[in-house]
Amino acid sequence: MSTISDTGRPLPVLMIPLRRCGSHALRLRLNFNPDFYSPYPLHIVDFMPLLPLYGDLSDDRNYFQLVVDVVGLQAASMVKWPDMVFDPVEIFEALAGQPRSAHRIAWELLLRAGERHQARVVMDKSLDNVHYAEELLSLFPGMRFLNVVRDPRAQVASINRAIIHDFDTVLNAQTWLVAYQAADKLLAAHPDRVLTIRYEDFLTDQQMALRQICDFFGIAFMPQMLDIRSSTEAAQIAQRSALWSSNHFPPIIAHADKFKQQLSMREIEIIETACRPYMERYGYTLLTEAGLPLTDEMVAGAEACSRQARQQAWDELKIHNYRDYMLRQCRADYLAGLRQRLLREPLQERQRHSEMTD
Repeated sequence: MSTISDTGRPLPVLMIPLRRCGSHALRLRLNFNPDFYSPYPLHIVDFMPLLPLYGDLSDDRNYFQLVVDVVGLQAASMVKWPDMVFDPVEIFEALAGQPRSAHRIAWELLLRAGERHQARVVMDKSLDNVHYAEELLSLFPGMRFLNVVRDPRAQVASINRAIIHDFDTVLNAQTWLVAYQAADKLLAAHPDRVLTIRYEDFLTDQQMALRQICDFFGIAFMPQMLDIRSSTEAAQIAQRSALWSSNHFPPIIAHADKFKQQLSMREIEIIETACRPYMERYGYTLLTEAGLPLTDEMVAGAEACSRQARQQAWDELKIHNYRDYMLRQCRADYLAGLRQRLLREPLQERQRHSEMTD
């Protein structure tokens, strides 16, 4: 397979299926190759619940508003893309005649950023977009996918302490399972488009894992990829958020089992019960009988605990890292503001129409 798309633009790649899998560690190392470009992800998945509020996208007015708002989401990102400013009018006109989609707009921004950096391969690290894989393939038939597998116990333990998902093992085990099922469906339908690697294999042999990825992308492995301390970008984002603080250092193999100190045995059994088929497929040894299935009562209790823990996490972030808090809050406020406007404006339109016809 070629490393240039049929249109002559950079080859699009999506990393899947779920965050907190070591995705930044891989992205930052691959960025040492000038033929590859992957900036901080837009995470358009957070925008998708708003999409029905835009109405019929065949209407130029509705679609232009969507273009404006997706460009605004990029501007509201907590990590800006260097040297990139997007004009919504230009983006709208460039997409004329193409399928109308929020994903197409987001990828237009990313492709343009890649072209600005003269990259032949552009990767989006918005892993949750695995749930939109078929739509993305309809937009970009040559797209490839980097499927980064991680021990669900370690991944859920990491997600539990992040500010980006839920704050309970039950809920995050469900999220893990649904994401991996989506990746499984994609792998079954398009096996030649997907490369699967285990994060633990990257931990034990960075060079082997990175060479495998580079071969799949059709780019050269570079020895600099093994020296993450020399990455300016890694140093910058390590200072931005506690979530990324380890990205400026070599991976620590012992951390693969850190979940044993972070999770109770009950939590481990919940995860192993839900995720057992995938754990067995990818070679993760069970520590329990895996006989504790999720119930509706467990999920309901988890949701209540997660809501309380989420508020506590935001309060603590506000105290301990005000910059991280304000940047994340700015993006959240932007999305909330869009929802309020989109819910309000159709009512105003109907009122104006009613006044005109009275």
